[in-house]
Parts: sequence; structure tokens; C-alpha cells
Amino acid sequence: MTTPPAADTAARLTGLVRALRGHGLRIGPAETVDAAAVLDVLGFTDREQMRAGLAAALLRSDGQRTVFDAAFDLFFPLGVGTPEALRADPPSLPDETEPPRFGRPDPLRDRLRERLADALAADDRAAQARLAAEVVEAFGRYGTGSAPGSDGWSAHQALGRLSPETLLARILAALRQESPADLSDRVLADEIRRRIRDFRAQVSGEARRRVAELRGAERIAERAVAPTADRIDFLSAGREQLAELRRTVHPLARKLATRLAARRRRAARGRIDLRRTLRRSLTTGGVPLRPAYRLRRPARPELVLLCDVSGSVAGFADFTMLLVQAMAEQFSKVRVFAFVNRTAEVTDLLRRGQDDPARLAARILAEAKVMGYHGNSDYGSALGEFAERHLDAVGPRTCVLVLGDARNNHRDPNLDALRRIAGRARRVFWLNPEQPALWSTGDSAAPAYADVVEMHSCRNARRLGELIARLLPV
Repeated sequence: MTTPPAADTAARLTGLVRALRGHGLRIGPAETVDAAAVLDVLGFTDREQMRAGLAAALLRSDGQRTVFDAAFDLFFPLGVGTPEALRADPPSLPDETEPPRFGRPDPLRDRLRERLADALAADDRAAQARLAAEVVEAFGRYGTGSAPGSDGWSAHQALGRLSPETLLARILAALRQESPADLSDRVLADEIRRRIRDFRAQVSGEARRRVAELRGAERIAERAVAPTADRIDFLSAGREQLAELRRTVHPLARKLATRLAARRRRAARGRIDLRRTLRRSLTTGGVPLRPAYRLRRPARPELVLLCDVSGSVAGFADFTMLLVQAMAEQFSKVRVFAFVNRTAEVTDLLRRGQDDPARLAARILAEAKVMGYHGNSDYGSALGEFAERHLDAVGPRTCVLVLGDARNNHRDPNLDALRRIAGRARRVFWLNPEQPALWSTGDSAAPAYADVVEMHSCRNARRLGELIARLLPV
């Protein structure tokens, strides 16, 4: 990697910092100055060493590294335009003017697949990086260049032509000859799949880098870099993203517990005790320099969760239940109820589900009676059953959190049941994983419920943490 001019280096570093801040990373002037010092000391000779140095200067947790790596590749690419290794030996494209059709030979594709199989079998990361650039160059370009913005590079298109997943059997046969006899095919297959996933990520990064050269690194960093786990929308999170979210439960719980404990200490200081304050002022000539307060000892609040565990909302409810369970010591009592169209208490299931959080929602659906004769959400029936059978769980010290998107499938919302719950509780908050613009669309009963209790949009883990720290009583 060649050393850019000083002005260009400063622009790249400040662009990287702005992109990371745009994704929610807290980076101040001090960290930016440290990163500039890192560049001055390490230089541009060893790109991976420079990456590690900038990460050490700018990041505060391991969970931010994925976002940093993707943004780093945009602002500090291997080269400008096509990498030098590819320029020296560019891939020879077929003479055909269009991609080979099904059944027709594709010599370039076959050569790249053979080289990729060898590189994956040897776990040669350098060779895989070179191949990623060649694959994007050969198969990733789209558009004609006649209209501005109509051309670019597509990792999906390139990987679709290459189909690296179909190489698994060939690589497995090669590794079986080199690996110990006691290493099972299943272990080898899992390792090959990991290497293929890493190669796909390299192809995606190369395509993203080339698009950034065409349309601007900051624009692509804003739109194409995946957010950190705590900023992923609950409703759009995939299985791997939900698993990553679950790994953040305990660190987030510790942070929230610290905030709640600090709020509780501040709240222990009540109103000013006028008599004691005046008595103290006698020692200072009648000037009340040291006010005395009526100390109070607030009891820890009780918490009740009422969670919709149906469909895509299940991931949101699942994460929130695990988070609250990890914070259980901050409350005098925690009770959890789940529903689809019937309501059942799942406090014990949640306690036992900590060993296997990924299957918590599945266990609730299998073991708790949360569904009647149909499997669609019915908030009216669920709230009515809670008000009839479990209202004793709510008292004057209880804060109730209702978790769900309020999509009631055009059934009766049963607002009277929610009013009965709100009438007994200290506070009731409804956390909705949908954005407010969608609350009045389709079968959503959110506006009706929002007239009875406070409803807050809660689309990701960061927002959930902010709401819990701000709304829950102390």
C-alpha cells in the first residue's frame, strides 16, 4: 500500500471517524488525535498492522470491530482502483459478449473455481484476497457506463456466478487426505463452510470498496456498512444477528444495573427538612449553607413483563426477557407473562432457559399455553385473560412493560382490560418494535392502545437500554 499525501491521509482518517460516529460509535477528539499518532508511527507499509493500531486507538469494545473493519476497507483500501496484483496479471475474460448460458463452457469460471478450491483447502488468506479481487473484476461489474450512477460492482452477482458453496465436496476430499484419521467429516465440513463464509465476506468487501471509489466512501459507509449489534432492528434481525444480540445481554444488563443503582441512590435524598436545616443554620449565622433532607428508603420496584412471542416480534420479546432476567436483582420481584392469543406465566421457563437462550421462544411456544385454536396474535384476548386471571401480579409498586407491535389482526383490542391493568399498576409502558410511522397502518391497534398507556418505539437494543434506564421507577 503506497503512502498517500498528508492532506489525503487526514481526509481519510477524518472520513473514517465520521463514518464510525454515524454508526453510533463514540469517538472523541482525543481518540482521533491518538489515531493520527498511530498512522504517523506505523506508516502504511503493513496494512494489517495499521488496521490493528487504528482499531486500538478508536474502539472501546470488541463488538465494534466488524463495523470498523468494513469502514476501514473503504477509507484505507489496498489500492486505488484495481489492486496492483490484479493489474500485473489481469484475468482474461472470455471472448463472448454475454455471460455463458447454462450448459455452455466457462473457462474463466472453471479456472477461478479450481484456484479457489486450492486456496480454501490450504487456508491461504493472501491467495483468497487476490482471488476475491479477480472474481469481482471478472463477474461483478454491471451497467454500461452510459448513464451516471447506472454502473457499479455487485458481490451478489459475482458470487452467484462463482458458486463457492458447491466446492465443499472437492475441498473436503482434499482435506481428508491431509487431516488426522480421527477428525470427522462433519468437523471438516464445518471448517470448510467457515472458510467459504470468510471468502464471501472478502468478495463483499472488495465490491464495496470499488463502489466507494465510484460514488464516495462516506456515502457507501453510511448505506452499505452493517450496523453494530445494538443498532440492528429487532424486526429485521436474522438468526446470526439475534445470536450476537443475545451475547450482549449480560454486558448491557450490568450497565443498566449500574445506572439504576445510581438513580436509586440519588432518589434516596428526599425533600428538604426545613426544621433541621434551620437548626443547622444557627452555626453559620442563620445562613442555610448545609441543607438537611428528609431521608427516604425507597423499596425496589416490582416488574411485570407482558410479551407477545409470535412471529418476528419473538426476537424482540426474547431479548428483552433475557435482559430483564439478567437485571432481576434490581427489582424486588419479576414476573414474566407471554402470549400469542392466550396468556401464560413463563417466569420459571425463563429462569431455566438461560442455559439455552437461542431456544427460549421455541420452549415457550411448546410448553406454555399461549395459543388457542389459532396461531395469530390477538392482543384483546390476551389482555383480557391477563386481567381476569393474573391481575393479582400487579400492585401499586408494579411497573408493567407490554412488549409487542400491537398488530391485532383486526380483532377487538379490548381497551377496557388494558385500563384495568393501568388502574392497578404504578406505571404501564408499551414498547413497540415498529417505527411510529407504521403504527396507524394495516391491522395495527397501536393508536388505540397509545391513548390508554404510554407507547414508545423500541427498534433496537440501544433504544431498549435507553428506555429501561429512563422509564423504570426506582
